[in-house]
Amino acid sequence: MSDSSKIGFFERYLTVWVLLCIGIGIGLGSIFGNDIKVLSNWNIASVNIPVSILIWLMIYPMMVQIDFSSLKNVKDHWKGLGLTVTVNWLIKPFSMALFAYIFFQHLYSAWITPDQADQYLAGAILLGAAPCTAMVFVWSYLTKGDPNYTLVQVSLNDLILLVLFIPIVGLLFSLFGIQITDMNGELGIPYQTLITSVVVFVLIPLLAGYFSNRALIKAKSEDWFKTIFLARLKPISIVALLSTLILIFAFQGKKILDEPINILLIAIPLTLQTYLIFFISWFGGRFLGLQHRICAPSSMIGASNFFELAVAVAIALFGLDSGASLTTVVGVLIEVPVMLSLVTLANKWKY
Repeated sequence: MSDSSKIGFFERYLTVWVLLCIGIGIGLGSIFGNDIKVLSNWNIASVNIPVSILIWLMIYPMMVQIDFSSLKNVKDHWKGLGLTVTVNWLIKPFSMALFAYIFFQHLYSAWITPDQADQYLAGAILLGAAPCTAMVFVWSYLTKGDPNYTLVQVSLNDLILLVLFIPIVGLLFSLFGIQITDMNGELGIPYQTLITSVVVFVLIPLLAGYFSNRALIKAKSEDWFKTIFLARLKPISIVALLSTLILIFAFQGKKILDEPINILLIAIPLTLQTYLIFFISWFGGRFLGLQHRICAPSSMIGASNFFELAVAVAIALFGLDSGASLTTVVGVLIEVPVMLSLVTLANKWKY
């Protein structure tokens, strides 16, 4: 993997930028009050248009880097990929939901309302069902992971995401009694909105990324694509992410000012879940006899989250000012410091 995969200034201080966005968003929400809420009504098929544009600008730069031709190498890494698939799709979504249920519905019952508990649980479920796509390249590089294996596992993960994200979220919502009023005013699991979200935020940018990747490399060169095109895309992705966070916190401002402790309460189970998944993957990889360069990225992809998708779906299902959206944003807040601590562990335990 090239030096461009090193963690950059923006990624390294992502938590700082999120905290700044919290302050800016709360400030804008206080200044403009209800006027800013007009943006929440710009919806088509339960998908908020301003937020959709911003999140699409975040997701496309990730998808354009994925090379699905790498999937021909699946057979070369079947143990590592088997571990990744098992942890990401058979363990992580359910352990996240269980952690969230225990903390939000029981341990925190004296501090948060039942409605808040349901909202926070829903947000955690969305995070748990969306393992990492883009940042895993960074974590893999920092732990001396195999770049070819990392590319294969990300490509495979994105294809599985298209198939399993909706049924897993629907199942967990049903198991934990989370119901939402759909576009027709009926209470239940909003599969129509889930499908729309996956199409808008995964399938379309995935196809756009794949075809533009092939076309640009053919028209220019692979070197031009990696060194020039991706470099030009990065600022767009960063601005889109920060703008989305500011918008969310402009709606969440009053809640945060009234109950600032809730961000800490949300962060605790999300952090514990991240460490749990890393340890399961790491020691599972050691048990299977995986080399460090395979075990490290296998452990990182499940521990990290595709938080862009989780944020987008939370907004589509529950709204910009919901507790579910707040939970997914807290996932962004803890992402870098927690993952960097796991990078340190993986390097310390290198074998």
